Amino acid sequence: MATVLMCRRFPRLSRVTAFSTTAERGSSKSKKEKQDKAGAAKTTTESGATIQLLKPQDYRVLYNPAAYAKGRAGSQQHMDRDSSQALGDTFTSPGTTQTFPTASSQALSPVRNALPKPKSSTLLEQTILATLCKEEEEKEKREMHDSKEDPRMFQKGRPEYRSLSCDSAEPAQTLPAEEGDLILQSVAGIEATPGILRDYFLNLSRLPAERRAALLSDRRFSALCHRAVTAIRLFSTPDLIQILKACVPLAMPASHPLLNACEAEFCRRAWDMGLEQLLLVADCWRCLDRSVPSYLSILFSYANLHWKDLTLPQFVQLLYVIGEGRRSPADLAQKVESTILKYLDAFTLEELGAICLGLFKSLSGISDHVMRRIADRVSLQMEDMSTYALVNVLKMLRYTRMDHLPLMRELGKVIPARIPATNIQGIMHITLTYSSLHFFDEDVLAAVAASLPSKVSYCRSKDAAKFLWSFGCLDYEPPNEEEFYSSLIKQLHAKLHEFSRFPEHLLTALLGLAFVKRFPEELIDFALREEFVQKTRDSKYELNKDLFTLGKSVEIECPTYQGSHLPPQLCQEFTEMVSSFAEREIYVRPEIVEATSLLESMLGGPEYVKNHMILPHTRSSDLEVRLAMDGHPIPFNFKDPVAAKKLKDMGVSLTDDLMSQLVQGRAHNQSPTEVGNEARIHRQEREGTLLLGGALPAGATSQAEPKPGHWQPGEVRLALQVSNRNHFCYSSKRLLGLHCLKRRQLRLLGYVVVEIPFWEWFPLLKRTRSEKLSYLHYKLFCPALLTRAG
Repeated sequence: MATVLMCRRFPRLSRVTAFSTTAERGSSKSKKEKQDKAGAAKTTTESGATIQLLKPQDYRVLYNPAAYAKGRAGSQQHMDRDSSQALGDTFTSPGTTQTFPTASSQALSPVRNALPKPKSSTLLEQTILATLCKEEEEKEKREMHDSKEDPRMFQKGRPEYRSLSCDSAEPAQTLPAEEGDLILQSVAGIEATPGILRDYFLNLSRLPAERRAALLSDRRFSALCHRAVTAIRLFSTPDLIQILKACVPLAMPASHPLLNACEAEFCRRAWDMGLEQLLLVADCWRCLDRSVPSYLSILFSYANLHWKDLTLPQFVQLLYVIGEGRRSPADLAQKVESTILKYLDAFTLEELGAICLGLFKSLSGISDHVMRRIADRVSLQMEDMSTYALVNVLKMLRYTRMDHLPLMRELGKVIPARIPATNIQGIMHITLTYSSLHFFDEDVLAAVAASLPSKVSYCRSKDAAKFLWSFGCLDYEPPNEEEFYSSLIKQLHAKLHEFSRFPEHLLTALLGLAFVKRFPEELIDFALREEFVQKTRDSKYELNKDLFTLGKSVEIECPTYQGSHLPPQLCQEFTEMVSSFAEREIYVRPEIVEATSLLESMLGGPEYVKNHMILPHTRSSDLEVRLAMDGHPIPFNFKDPVAAKKLKDMGVSLTDDLMSQLVQGRAHNQSPTEVGNEARIHRQEREGTLLLGGALPAGATSQAEPKPGHWQPGEVRLALQVSNRNHFCYSSKRLLGLHCLKRRQLRLLGYVVVEIPFWEWFPLLKRTRSEKLSYLHYKLFCPALLTRAG
């Protein structure tokens, strides 16, 4: 039996550690190396000289974020940041004074004598405060992701984009406020021509920002807009475009009547416009945050008919528009791919990032060949690529599930040094790429973990959830694991109000924590309450499996937990759902079918082995076998007694030919009866030569068979894990978090986990029957296994 140790790492945070009787976790080696390195570093530090910044005893720094924080007024994100400082921050909460630790008075005296008097000390405090203010402003600027402007950065790379895009920057020359008033006063008294109306809008768009903001509530401006709507069909197309462009700096609401009239008129004129004009208008709509599906449909149809005329900038701008519109025209897919290949070497790296972002946002499929070509180029020029563009490529790599080793290896060299200067959403997408592709890179993950606590207050609920999921999925606990996890758990508490709207994020976060044996009880209680469970069931996402995994994991790993649980009827419903899927997709996999059949033949029949899910919430199969302490098999699988008796006598086994038939279908010239006869012959050939534990012939049975479900004292319960590549990190023997959780819980329940890893079993599937039997015999009856079980 496994020994269980319970301990607390966080208020109301269960942390369960199981001391395994089998192989240690895959990360133990790296942890030991880290401890060795840390020990070496400590020794070096102790033996070397120490340089210490000395602080006078009276020296204090007043910390008040509100005094120098930069951001949007009333921003919820700013409030969240102020109210949820990461655990372990140097500063105290707002409005308090932090006294820094001081060195000994003996060491300080020379420095104190050299310091200015208290009056000058105040100046020093002001200087330090100003420095902190500047650093905070720079940090906030880095962290604030502008979802409208950031994707448009590629437009600065070529002059051609000036005619395809709307410049939303402040005007170079502003119009005096007095001139704006004169324009507004003249609206009522003049019969303005379309040209004059156009000029009015253009001039008003050049007013200072605060004056422009006041226009929307000015009745004179409303009258001007009404005149434009009335004369909408009198404007030439270039004039109408100029008016629409002027609406961007004027910050017209997306539902404004003038914009309604402009959209209808542009849809009417679209087929008489040029592609450059159509793309420019589409860009204006994006800057105005107005959804225009009808206009975009016309634009895509027009582009489809004039595809050969598309220039490189027009193509990139079109993909940007497709992405921002969140829709993918199916009839353009093939043309998009061929054009990407045509211009691949001519795109700037920022344009490649924009293309990938457009494809990702619109959920556009792309062939492996095209994605690999993009990744080939990026991997060779990654150091010259901005982090934003690189992250966009990673999004598409993740979406296509492309395993591009050169890119991932180069990413491991380039990205760790960039992590501290990357905003939190960019870091999240980088981390999620690694977990989605099951690619483990300790240097990257350690860099993420080191930077995250100081940035955690900028995390949305989605970001915090994805970080926890990614680290849990890869079964990685960083060197600063306590600071890392406690800061993220604190942020989950701060964002608790968001989970009613996005229940999937809370389940994602809690599962990631469960993978690494962390169970924050207050959050779990919230997630398993009836009202929250109902929200997960009403979600557009399939969350039942995640809810099931969380609920049952808490039951097994948190015996002292007293919060909410999933109701039994819901667990039964989830079990049936998962079991139904397993019968269709998991139990029938060739590697599992082959192992099951060979074990039945070896042990004496189907009642000695059961292909099922011992823990349905872990979503993978087990081959369960029970042995007495002397190595004799114990029959227990009496689900189908008639079939069990027939198969026990017959000893059905899978030969190499039968294996081929399972995969490819039965040979046309062989009947099921002949198949059974062949299996019987094979069994007769080996009977008497293969002994179980050195004691019992393969076909023999125990004289006293227990009743179904009865567990005899002293029996050893084996859970054979026939794994595949998807259970491990990419190209490694490191188990993923869900499968670590499964093995941990099996041991907690008293099972001995026996690994049948794919790198051993898959090659054997092509070998002889006797080799496969010998391998399974060794796995089941290895003396060390029974010794550990005892």
